[in-house]
Amino acid sequence: MSQPPVTPLPSPRTLTRHLTMELVTPDAGVPIDTTVRYSSRDPHALRVAFHLLGRSPVVWCLDREMVVTGSHTPTGAGEVHLSAAPDGDLLIRLGRTGRCATVRCDRDRLARLVRETFLLVPQGTEEHHIDWQPLLASLRR
Repeated sequence: MSQPPVTPLPSPRTLTRHLTMELVTPDAGVPIDTTVRYSSRDPHALRVAFHLLGRSPVVWCLDREMVVTGSHTPTGAGEVHLSAAPDGDLLIRLGRTGRCATVRCDRDRLARLVRETFLLVPQGTEEHHIDWQPLLASLRR
């Protein structure tokens, strides 16, 4: 049985930005340095690494479409929820109800970053950037 020809993947493209976000606590906001990474090989995801003192970074994945939606209307599923703050920032709730953290970030800076990801991988073309071969090979075993 012949295999269909494999279309070559576009060259991988990445984007990395450092942002300061703020952990929202009952008493005050605590600044947290973060690194936001995007790779065209995982075209739906933004990986946010929270750099905590003396620890390895804690990394959460956010769906880039969810970030766009959450900037205007509350959205989320499972352990990630986003909503606009009254002052125009973006609130990101991470974790299970009762055991979660809320982080505030500059909505405009994050929106700019997401727009840059859409320049690297336009909406609707994501599947052309994913290397499906490892998955297909594992299914053939």
